[in-house]
Parts: sequence; C-alpha cells; structure tokens
Amino acid sequence: MQIFLFSLFFGIYIFTMMGNGTIVCAVKWDQQLHTPMYILLGNFAFLEIWYITSTVPSMLVNFLSETKTISFVGCFLQFYFFTSIGTTEAYFLCIMAYDRYLAICHPLHYPTVMTPRLCYILMSLCWVFGFLSYSVSTVQLSQLPFCGPNIIDHFMCDMDPLMALSCASAPITEIVFYILSSLIIILTLLYILGSYTLLLIAVLKVPSTASRWKAFSTCGSHLTVVCLFFGALLVMYVSPTSDNPATIQKIMTLFYSVMTPFLNPLIYSLRNKDMKTALKKVLKIG
Repeated sequence: MQIFLFSLFFGIYIFTMMGNGTIVCAVKWDQQLHTPMYILLGNFAFLEIWYITSTVPSMLVNFLSETKTISFVGCFLQFYFFTSIGTTEAYFLCIMAYDRYLAICHPLHYPTVMTPRLCYILMSLCWVFGFLSYSVSTVQLSQLPFCGPNIIDHFMCDMDPLMALSCASAPITEIVFYILSSLIIILTLLYILGSYTLLLIAVLKVPSTASRWKAFSTCGSHLTVVCLFFGALLVMYVSPTSDNPATIQKIMTLFYSVMTPFLNPLIYSLRNKDMKTALKKVLKIG
C-alpha cells in the first residue's frame, strides 16, 4: 500500500511542480502577460510550488522509510514554512480579488492605480506579513516540553498533533494560534467576498451579455481556487477541530496542502484563453 501511495503522491508532486512551473515561465517569457493580473498569477503559482514542497517530499521519504522520523528542528521548520506560505497565499488571493475589482469596476482608472510598481509592493507585503504572522506562535510552541513516545499522528507537523505531544497544557498558545488563524482566514475571505459582491453588482449593470460573460470568465478561475483553498481551511482552523477524528483532519490538510496546488494549473489553464496561448508557446504545442 505504501508503494502505491508513494507512486500516487510522487506523480501529483511532479505534475504540480511542472504545471505551476510552466505558468511561472509563461508569465516571465510572454510579453503579453506582463500585466498585474498575470504577474500576480505567476507569483501565486510560484507560491504553490513552495507550499506543496513544504510537506510532500518528507511524506514521500516516509512512505519508503521504515523509521519515519523527523528531527525536532525539522518539524518546527516544516510547521513554520507551511503556515507562513499558506498565510501568504491567503493574502495573495486578496490582492488578486482587488486587481479584478479594479479592472472591472474602474477600468479607466485601472492602468494608473494598479501599476507594476504597486503590484510588486503589494506582493512584497504579502510575503513579509505572511512570514511574520506565525513567527511568535512557532517560537512559543517550540518552547513547550515534549515527552513520551513523541509519535505524531499525522503526515506533517501541524498545530493539533504537536499540541497532543506536549507534556504541559498551553491553552494560551493554542488559543492565540487559533484566534490568529480564524482572523486571517475570515477577514481575507470577507474581503474577497466583498470585492466580488461589488464586482457582481457592477457586471449585472452591463447591458451587453457578451461583456458580462467575459467579466465572469476572467473571475471564474480565481473564485474556484478561493472556494477550494478557503473551504478546507475553514473546516481545519475555524471550526473546532479537536472534536474531529484524526482521519478527518488529515484529509482536510491533504486537500488544501496538496490538492489545491495540484489543481491550480488545471483551473487557470483551462479557463483562461491568454494563459492557454502562452502555455502552448512555452510547451511548443501547435
């Protein structure tokens, strides 16, 4: 069974790396894609590469290894990078929603407002705040005393399985982590939903059916990724996961940490005409 699982997740990992890597290359090499919308998409694909890399390689090693161990430092590094990159993705999805809102609701002001300079500033802020968000929680968690067999009932180092190993209760550390997670997830999701509500109102006022369809089609890919990513996050970090079976927690974590990066290239390449054309150039198809 472990050989089968290794083959399955190795295939998913390779496809994810190639798919998202191709999007990054397409945005970099195709001059027509040097616009804020595609620059953001290229950076989001770059994030997805690192997001899946924070968990899957160690999982693959464990499938083939009999010991299945991870060092103390390695465990907390994985936890920090996994949560930080995931948070950065949530911020990126907000900027992508803001970009679509400006492009559709304020098309005349869009070129002067969403300049490449502003785009790079916003992306840099996403990276900085993403990696600062959980730095304190990671340090606090690493200072807890751990004793006993130190067996993690998970395929990665996450908050719940690590708290289960602690010899001393640390309600403040746990509460702060989940309050922070809930605030980040809910506020970013509310911002995205608010942006798309205003966008929807503006699009419905457009008399042309063709123009309305074009506006909806440019937002469909982003909304699909938002639903996949935030749906699993809400179940994991906003709902009371301590009452959920460990298997459910693993499945939810697997979904947003592995399946979302895996589906990202398919969602954007299948629904976006310009991206399809650029990908064909990169892959030398047709």
